[in-house]
Amino acid sequence: MMQRYFIELSFKGTRYFGWQRQPGQISVQEVLERTFSVFLRHPVAVTGAGRTDTGVHASCFVAHFETEDLPFDLSDLVYKLNRFLPEDISLHRIWPVPADAHARFSARSRTYNYFISRVKDPFKVETAMLYLLPLDLKKMNEAAAVLLQWDDFTSFSKLHTDAKTNICKVSEAFWTVDGDQLVFTISADRFLRNMVRAIVGTLMEVGKGRMTPEEFKQVILRKDRCAAGTSVPAQGLFLTGIAYPDDILL
Repeated sequence: MMQRYFIELSFKGTRYFGWQRQPGQISVQEVLERTFSVFLRHPVAVTGAGRTDTGVHASCFVAHFETEDLPFDLSDLVYKLNRFLPEDISLHRIWPVPADAHARFSARSRTYNYFISRVKDPFKVETAMLYLLPLDLKKMNEAAAVLLQWDDFTSFSKLHTDAKTNICKVSEAFWTVDGDQLVFTISADRFLRNMVRAIVGTLMEVGKGRMTPEEFKQVILRKDRCAAGTSVPAQGLFLTGIAYPDDILL
């Protein structure tokens, strides 16, 4: 009988063309499926909690797979797989879940962080956006709070996607200071393609004084991608949390 398992992992997305398998390009999904198939001695399909764009990272990512038989106990399997996987992908745990549990559709919310480095730091080249000019954090937070008041984010969606709806419920959106970095945190029940990077780029227009918080609200209401700012680079974006019902997590 097939048993479904969840995988908790993290990856540095610098050298991958996102999570999802793509013809002729290396993806995190492809690497995992190839590795699991070798160890479990049969073809394994790994389903992720969602897509990530090229170069985007995940400190918390969840996927699921199914198999009839495991040749190792779960902790030993994690250890062996980690030895075989490249150094920029790390498995944290594998655990059995109900047959109807789904890495993508069972998720209640997801959280992303975007990191902006305020100083030139060679160790953050691939994990933060460098921006040295002043930004008005108070105004950026005032504008970010507007995101919780609306649910149609067409203005921040990549054009011509296969999404059936642009409706998302944002539960938190705010900026903080962490040493030499600015950190944007946003949580929602779902995200559109390129949504977070487009939001951050538009909020930076507010921080630069080129847009007011009221004008930021008008960007949302126009439902027009051309009204929003330029998307920020991928390297500063991290998927940092995914929430599931307790029966799945346990």
